[in-house]
Amino acid sequence: MRPGVAPRGLGEGFPGEGGAGLEAEEASAIGARARMIRRRRGLSLEVVAGLAGITKQYLSQLERGQRGFNRRGLIEDLAEALGCSVADLTGQPYLRVDRQSADAVAAVAGVSAALHDTTLDDIPDIPARPLPDLVVAVAQSNAYADDARYAMAGRGLGAVLTELHVHAVTGDSQERQRALAALAEAGMVAYCLAYRMGYEDLAVMAARRGFDAAVRAERPDLVGMLAMSRVVALMRVRARRRAAAVCAGVLGEISALPGPTPDDTRVAEACGILHLTSALVAARDGRVGDIDTHLSEARSLASHTGERNHLRYHFGPTNVAGWELSIAAEHGGGPKAAERFTAAAIDLSVLGSKCREGYVRFVLARCWAQAEGTRDGEALRALDTADRLAPVVIRNDPIARDLVRTLDRRAWRRVWELESLRNRFGIRGQGQHSADN
Repeated sequence: MRPGVAPRGLGEGFPGEGGAGLEAEEASAIGARARMIRRRRGLSLEVVAGLAGITKQYLSQLERGQRGFNRRGLIEDLAEALGCSVADLTGQPYLRVDRQSADAVAAVAGVSAALHDTTLDDIPDIPARPLPDLVVAVAQSNAYADDARYAMAGRGLGAVLTELHVHAVTGDSQERQRALAALAEAGMVAYCLAYRMGYEDLAVMAARRGFDAAVRAERPDLVGMLAMSRVVALMRVRARRRAAAVCAGVLGEISALPGPTPDDTRVAEACGILHLTSALVAARDGRVGDIDTHLSEARSLASHTGERNHLRYHFGPTNVAGWELSIAAEHGGGPKAAERFTAAAIDLSVLGSKCREGYVRFVLARCWAQAEGTRDGEALRALDTADRLAPVVIRNDPIARDLVRTLDRRAWRRVWELESLRNRFGIRGQGQHSADN
């Protein structure tokens, strides 16, 4: 067996892999969708590749499943070139292969109804539970989301959102401020639920509602945190110009505020989160110098705040290291970043979050996979750990699903871990192309 290469997954001839089933699975891959959309629009490989900023050969390999989609920015660029949505390429939201994901999706409808049926100025004429009870409910939902238990996080969230709007409109001055702050947090949880489940437009709407509530509450810490959610959601729907403007505008405002004190680091945490988000935006746009500038600022702030967890955003040195991995994966420096991260022996359990730890381990898998097969063993182990920590988060991520296909395609013999991942994701085995055998 070649060192560092994941053994081969299920290939032709194994039980349960009929030709029709494999054909249907191929049709669900991102590259296959890109090819279908390109052909239906009468666009050549040369034209689409040029618009996406990649070579014709690279696009051809993506379409044929010979290369994987390891960068979110690549999917966004390709959607832009094809004139379609990111969801058109990823196929989200997916059919659910596990009960937790199905239950989480069931909660999305209630959240959608609540956000569409209310505004910060117009509310339905309904009774609302006492505000302290709603504040506790929001905090609990946020805790569930942080623990990657999105079905529990979403349970009753729609009603909580609606009732918080009622208090934000009808309460006295003090009650309105408290309701708006809770509504900002509820909007963040709603954004996370919609984003993780693949409802991108709803994620944008939820983040914007939470952001607007934070602005009305006059809480710069909440404004900064919700700005991060808005920016990430906007990038997912290809609104990069708006995302960059929101990020830069809010960062400029809160950077001018006083720095952290031993008793209050909330605004500094928000500022650090926005520097990390700005670095991610720069990575998507290929602005390497800006990446380094923002990461340096984030590291400096983290050294002053230490490990913090305001609103479960987990700002601190450990999370900064995780963001650095994500940013490296976006501009192609994954393998070296993974080596540095592994050598540093970073203890992710410090985060106290299955959601965040699982996601960082998933990003580590992405970074190892960029070594084009020489570190697929490490990628497989990291992805398996990530899925066991936060299955709802990982199994519903289009990059993770594509990574499973990539590892399976490059593997050269059957291995239990890869077969297990495919089963958990509901993905059929491919194995190497016959030309490689």
